[in-house]
Amino acid sequence: MSERSVSRAKQEKRWYTVLAPEQFDRQELGETPADEPEKVYDRTIETTLGDLNNNASENNTKLTFKITDVGSDSAYTEFVEHSLTRDYLRSLVRRGASKIEAYVTVLTTDDYRVQIQPVAFTTKKADASQEKAIREQMVEMIEEAAEERSFEELVDSVVEGRLSSAIYGEAKTIYPLRRVEIQKTTLEAHPEEVAEEEATAVDVED
Repeated sequence: MSERSVSRAKQEKRWYTVLAPEQFDRQELGETPADEPEKVYDRTIETTLGDLNNNASENNTKLTFKITDVGSDSAYTEFVEHSLTRDYLRSLVRRGASKIEAYVTVLTTDDYRVQIQPVAFTTKKADASQEKAIREQMVEMIEEAAEERSFEELVDSVVEGRLSSAIYGEAKTIYPLRRVEIQKTTLEAHPEEVAEEEATAVDVED
């Protein structure tokens, strides 16, 4: 390829402003280049809650968005993952205390399938029965939260810390807790994918 055609290819690339979903106020997430709009689809952008809210204390919360729609000069995204940084989670671990984790897969009221990973940190070492009771409490409350909320509402309750605070309030009655966090939230399937899986399952059973 000649230098002229290389420079022409560079010139033909267009920059698209990547925007967060409406629930995150369509804030700018950055820019991405492409010579064709179709190539922008499915690209992922990672940022922090601190960047979105202009609050450095929230930089330990990472958010991942995926581009699902492209306009003339903008790219629109959907939420796909929330996670806490390893450094932050490591800072919560104390010697002689318990770290209790769970993995919960739920369906929201608008049929999005989401996996949520809560984690509880006790003040001292809990015994096996107390750890089991705390884990069951976390799972139960997350399942209840999903039964009452749309995908957007569930993501909001996780990102804003309301869900972890509610779990903390209940689970601390089982054994003294220092902290409860949702360490990861992942969008696993859209409503149409869930419906397709259910239809396939029915066909198999028939």
